Amino acid sequence: MTQAPARARTAAQEVAELCATLIRFATVNRGEGDAHPERPAAEYVAGLLDEVGAESVVVESEPGRASTLARISGTDPSAPAFLIHGHLDVVPADPSEWTVHPFSGEVRDGCVWGRGAVDMKGSLAMTLAVVRQRLREGRRTRGDLVLAFLADEECTGRLGSYHVVREHRDLFTGVAEAISESGGFSVTPHTADGSPAGKRIYPIATGERGTTWMRLTARGTAGHGSKPAPDNAVAELCHAVSRLASYEWPVRLTPGVRALLDGLAEALGTTIDHDRLDEEARRLGRVGRLFAGTIRNSLNPTRLDAGYKVNVVPGVATAQVDGRFLPGTKEEFLATVDRLLGPSVTREFINEDDAPSADPAGPTFAALADALRAEDPAAHPVPYVMSGGTDAKAFHRIGIRSFGFAPLLLGPELDYQGMFHGVDERVPVEGLRFGTRVLDRFLDTR
Repeated sequence: MTQAPARARTAAQEVAELCATLIRFATVNRGEGDAHPERPAAEYVAGLLDEVGAESVVVESEPGRASTLARISGTDPSAPAFLIHGHLDVVPADPSEWTVHPFSGEVRDGCVWGRGAVDMKGSLAMTLAVVRQRLREGRRTRGDLVLAFLADEECTGRLGSYHVVREHRDLFTGVAEAISESGGFSVTPHTADGSPAGKRIYPIATGERGTTWMRLTARGTAGHGSKPAPDNAVAELCHAVSRLASYEWPVRLTPGVRALLDGLAEALGTTIDHDRLDEEARRLGRVGRLFAGTIRNSLNPTRLDAGYKVNVVPGVATAQVDGRFLPGTKEEFLATVDRLLGPSVTREFINEDDAPSADPAGPTFAALADALRAEDPAAHPVPYVMSGGTDAKAFHRIGIRSFGFAPLLLGPELDYQGMFHGVDERVPVEGLRFGTRVLDRFLDTR
């Protein structure tokens, strides 16, 4: 008697395993060329896609720094193509600080644990699981579906997203919009007595702040540490860095942030005082964190380098700073930096990217919001501007507008935003399964 073939698993059934396996590829990116190659993870992804007939290609910008790309034909050649992109690399993790080993992919207490569970191998697993199920079932999007699993996002993207948009531009022909990380997750507001409210906020990212990573340099006269040093490079640099760090950047309410504030006020049934936004952010707790980092520009010193011996005054001192600016404020931001630095300290860009944005009033945002509400009746989707940056910046340069949309239903006890680059990063299995259902619904609209 012939045994019937085993039924293929659904996206919901395989998504947690895919997430755990991806986490076990320790694709750590420390920046400045210090990275574990993404190639093994890229080849694993390619194999999963090839298995269901999505012909993929693994491309390298440098040996081992690999991305996986695929374009899956749709049912209507005249329909616009759509892109889903995400990154394979992760930031470092110290195992001594974690409850489980950060690259174990262990499933514990209903969650998949490990570096990248949140940022963003959980999202990649959802994409893979949904695309695999749809292709096994013969369901295709109307327009072509383009997939990009990228290297190097945790540094500058130059070896990942920027490489593929430059060297493989044809793959993205006809693509106008995309989805990627850092949006679509639930945030549970709390009532005045601290109990969870009966609704959930789902921020869908429609933009992000621009990036200016800069190297600051002060020059002086080298000499003996025991002698007067009126043009001490270290002192000049420290004074300048202190001015930058202590500067209070003014509130700048961009259209995207105003839309978020309006959406939150409506969803929460409250008013948000635009003249007291720092206080309002604290009052609203986790919901307030959605706008606390995007109501003004910011600049943080992150590195200092000078000298080689205690009794030698160095002739050069350098610092690195992470600057972020809101859409439309770049010139004001840089003018303020130059004023605070003064004439003795120069700056140069390590990385510079503009602030991309997408349309919160268009049909794609509406489709994303509808997919969330269909799976969670308590969902209140709102437009959202990210304080950090993603590979959306690279695709923005070739005319592709990205929405941050990696859908997850989360319990009120889980501080999802706090786990980005944090210790004990983890994602709920049920949240991943929810995300596959939402993503599948959304792809039916493409």
